[in-house]
Amino acid sequence: MTQAAWLNRLSLNQITTGKWSLEEVARGCAEAEIGHIALWRHKVEETGLQASRNLIRNAGLHVSSLCRGGMFPASTATERERRLDDNRRAVEQAAELGTDTLVLVCGPGPDRDIATARRHVEEGIVKLVPFARSYGIKLGIEPLHPMYAADRSVISTLNQANTIAEQFRPDEVGVIVDVFHVWWDPELYQQIDRASGRIFGFHVSDWAVPMPDMFKGRRMMGEGVIEINRIRHAVEAAGYHGPIEVEIINQAIWDRPGEEVLEETKASFVKHV
Repeated sequence: MTQAAWLNRLSLNQITTGKWSLEEVARGCAEAEIGHIALWRHKVEETGLQASRNLIRNAGLHVSSLCRGGMFPASTATERERRLDDNRRAVEQAAELGTDTLVLVCGPGPDRDIATARRHVEEGIVKLVPFARSYGIKLGIEPLHPMYAADRSVISTLNQANTIAEQFRPDEVGVIVDVFHVWWDPELYQQIDRASGRIFGFHVSDWAVPMPDMFKGRRMMGEGVIEINRIRHAVEAAGYHGPIEVEIINQAIWDRPGEEVLEETKASFVKHV
């Protein structure tokens, strides 16, 4: 495959240029000849849904996914229903923006009750699926590294994500494989194979030590310990050949000029993904 053809699979997750507005990131992608973008809801809401859609279309970009739905667990039924309503809005936004994939970051447990929180996640997805189906939106469960179980997601492994996804049709609920979150898992390749036909997204970055910050600690591909290329081949063997999102949350990268970050992103993607 030529370098140009390979770069056609690159999707810039807009959190990688965290200080840029949606207008800036759309223009930056167009100028850097990056054809795919992954959007975050808070950035869309800053710009406005219709304006965001128009910016993306005018830049000729394809939206690989919208982040995020989820955050299902809550200590009261009223709050869980409010969160389900927010997920319905996320589904509507995804459809309006032209993507078929809503990424689910499933949420932490209230009151130190992680088992109940995991049940809330399953119950929330069960309720959301019919609504998402009516809009043609697939729900991608993204397991997060266990260090985020207390504040971001009680779904920490691909095994857990697969077990939930398998309750639904393969075109309704699947998984997101983010190397930052799953590279350490001794069952990783077994679970990627198990997810065959249900992988809705593949995200890349790297894990280097020491980590400067628990949340903003991701590094550019090739700067850490993750076997990115090996994982990518496993994901492809399991049937995923869609856009590959570069999702890097790192303050030092955010503080650099966005155009410079995009050029480094492309070079690292070609060399290490």
